[in-house]
This record gives sequence, structure tokens and C-alpha cells, in this order.
Amino acid sequence: MGRGSTGLRSAPPSAVRQRIDRLMRELAKFGAVGGAGLLVNLGVFNLVRSVTDLPVVRASVIATVVAIVFNYVGFRYFTYRDRDKGGRTREMTLFLLFSAAGLVIENGILFVATYGFGWDSPLQNNVFKFLGIGIATLFRFWSYRTWVFRALPAPPAADPASFPARERAGDRHRDKPRRTRQRVP
Repeated sequence: MGRGSTGLRSAPPSAVRQRIDRLMRELAKFGAVGGAGLLVNLGVFNLVRSVTDLPVVRASVIATVVAIVFNYVGFRYFTYRDRDKGGRTREMTLFLLFSAAGLVIENGILFVATYGFGWDSPLQNNVFKFLGIGIATLFRFWSYRTWVFRALPAPPAADPASFPARERAGDRHRDKPRRTRQRVP
């Protein structure tokens, strides 16, 4: 370990600190993909709204589906690329299931705002679309990391007692005989 400005050795990072660091990196990657997905979602939403006469919630559902596809690629190949890659059918099924739940959360908020409260201006549509995305994102983060892109189990720790005595002693040159120094009187 390195020495700080006080000259004292710094303590090794604790397991809790390592977990927090890992979670912060995961949140940053999830946020980067999610931020790009947010731009895709809002961009497609506003494009569909301006080019077609679809009702606001239908346009939002189309935008959400496009963003889900975009996000899957980003999550699988960037955010969670180090996670278990086995069982892609299971992964895709769970991803679609939790994404559909997020779609309902996201667009349910927009539906209630638009048809329940009559807030139907373009600005209000975007505000409630954004709010719905935010709430659905919290759900998606939890569900994706917990169920879809599961962490690989940690490799088993090697038992030092199972190594030959020379390896335990730190001798890396097994083929060479060990030289010993003799004291000269």
C-alpha cells in the first residue's frame, strides 16, 4: 500500500468500500446507457407526435419500445458485459418482462396526466413522459441488476493447505534446486 502525505500506510480497502465502488461504477454505466436511451425515447416520442396523428400514449409506447431495444444492446454489451452470458433466452425473457413492466409504469403516468387530468400540451406531455421514465428507471435498475444481468459467482478462494510446501513458501521455481547461503565464520 502506498504512503499518504502523513507518511502512514493507508489501510487496504474494505469489502464494503469495494462493493460501494462497484455499485458506483455500475450506476455510472447504467446512467450513461440510460441517458442515451432517454434521448432516444424522447426524440422518437416527439418525432412520432409531430409526424403522425397518433394519440400521445400510443406515440409514447412506440418510443419506449425503440428505447428498450436500444437499451438492451447498451446494457448487455457495455453496462453488464462482465455478467453471466449463459442462458440468453432466460435473460431476454426477463429483460422483456421487466421492460414491459417499466413501459406500463412510464406510460401509465403519462396516461393519467393526459386523460385523467387533461394535461395534454406538448410541454406537459414531455414533462410527464420524463417523470414516467424516471420512475420506471428506478424499477428497471433494480430488476435488471437483480434478475436479468446477474453477477457471476466469485471464483472459489484457493486453499493454501492444498498447495505443496514449496508453493506455500513462495518458491516459484519448482524445477530449480533451492540454494542456501552458508555462513562463513
